[in-house]
Amino acid sequence: MKTAQQLVAEAKAVIEEVSIEQLAGYLQQTTEPLLIDVREPAEFSQSHIKHAVNYPRGVLEMQLASHPLVAASGCAPDMALAALAAKPLYLICRSGARSALAAESLQRMGFTQVYSVAGGMQAWIDAGLAVQQ
Repeated sequence: MKTAQQLVAEAKAVIEEVSIEQLAGYLQQTTEPLLIDVREPAEFSQSHIKHAVNYPRGVLEMQLASHPLVAASGCAPDMALAALAAKPLYLICRSGARSALAAESLQRMGFTQVYSVAGGMQAWIDAGLAVQQ
């Protein structure tokens, strides 16, 4: 038997985490940010980071094929998803636990540049960084 904390610790041992400062830097330097907020829709609607797409942790893997970049590509879903998997993809949740589990799952799907934001939205908000309501 494992606790949720143990599962998160195991995930964090095999994924890459980035700080909120690293995420903010990435968002400033790209015109096409790939940021997925894995919180529940009610959490997302309270506040989120501009350009974030909301795919809750429970449906993330099934919803990736509907990501705006995949849909806009005009390619077959498998081809477009493979192209998405090769790009830097940032995941955020409230505290960094769900995003760590999500990052581990996406790595198993073949994503090679997937990053979990340490501290999550709580750290982002605590630092006074911009959110949308």
